[in-house]
Amino acid sequence: MTLVDAQSADCLHWQEQGRSFTARWRSEAGLPPPTRVVAADDGITADRAWRSACEGCGLLWRGDFHNARQLLAAMGRRIDRSDRRRRPAGDIAETFHRHRMAQAQRARTLGLLLVPLEAGHELALPRAPDVARACREAWGDDGDTPAVVSLRELLGIVGAHQWRLKGVPVAALDGRHIHPHYGVFSPVRGEYLDLLARAPLTAPELAFDLGTGTGVVAAVLARRGVARVVATDLSPRALACARDNLVRLGFDDRVEVCQADLYPPGRAPLVVCNPPWLPGKVSSPLDAAVYDPGSRMLRGFVDGLATHLTPGGEGWLVLSDLAERVQLRSREDLLGWIDRAGLLVAGRDDIRPRHRKAFDPADPLRAARSAEVTSLWRLVPKPSSAACR
Repeated sequence: MTLVDAQSADCLHWQEQGRSFTARWRSEAGLPPPTRVVAADDGITADRAWRSACEGCGLLWRGDFHNARQLLAAMGRRIDRSDRRRRPAGDIAETFHRHRMAQAQRARTLGLLLVPLEAGHELALPRAPDVARACREAWGDDGDTPAVVSLRELLGIVGAHQWRLKGVPVAALDGRHIHPHYGVFSPVRGEYLDLLARAPLTAPELAFDLGTGTGVVAAVLARRGVARVVATDLSPRALACARDNLVRLGFDDRVEVCQADLYPPGRAPLVVCNPPWLPGKVSSPLDAAVYDPGSRMLRGFVDGLATHLTPGGEGWLVLSDLAERVQLRSREDLLGWIDRAGLLVAGRDDIRPRHRKAFDPADPLRAARSAEVTSLWRLVPKPSSAACR
């Protein structure tokens, strides 16, 4: 194995068998390339690979693809064993923060097992699958030069491609499928969609769907008979994904998808928002569907609602209380923001979780997850606020 030279921000330079090589560095999370890299193959042991990665050394794989996958899994098991031995006792807030730090460190460590891609996104390793289509879906067609990517990220891209092909069945759409694109959060937790499917719909002529993602909320509203839906998002990937799904479902004639930071122009009798449920720093594209730094999206929805509703309209806020259970936000904070925005709570419908993490005894946050409640808050302007409008 040969030590690799120092790296620039977007390229990886290394030497093998006395020759110098350069390839594009790809990292969806925007991580810099490792400063030290060694070439590795089927002869390396899991213990040695794990120790090297823990020291921050990248492993550029030159062996069999399936052996690389097995090595990645073996490294993951060693990290998990080490984490369990170090897991401290503490309150739920400390447990949450330590758990997230451990997850981030795990991702960084496993992300140091690297694979080379030739021009055209070709994975030139023995027994390697054809990943070109999956890579084009994630990155576009800019694969005309060799690149290096972490195996973990590449497997995520391939997995996302399979989700996109197969789709996710949604009970609130009569079992029809939503096809998530890479980097767009999959609606695998159907309970919040059940809330949307049963909430009282009194004004079906127009609705705004803020932060549409895959377009699943807009589709549920259209399926319920809303004549026109305006669905917004800032992410180009999400916008493309939503348009694709709405065409597949036959709702594209009733749903307009547009790029906007929360609200589109105008007012509507119904505004729906399912913001990320946890305040916290975003460290990857999928994190943006889970973490809302400073509760920015949540507060932006609440603060702007009264001025974007038509008379008699209401806003539907779909939100889990997990942030309250891990002490990232209090119920008093949420109610205070609602009150200061000139809003009242007209009603609330709750549902309990059905996802597997709520029942996983190995999850350090199991107690909070199993007690979690997801709610649809029906918000309306206070009479004084409505009069001022």
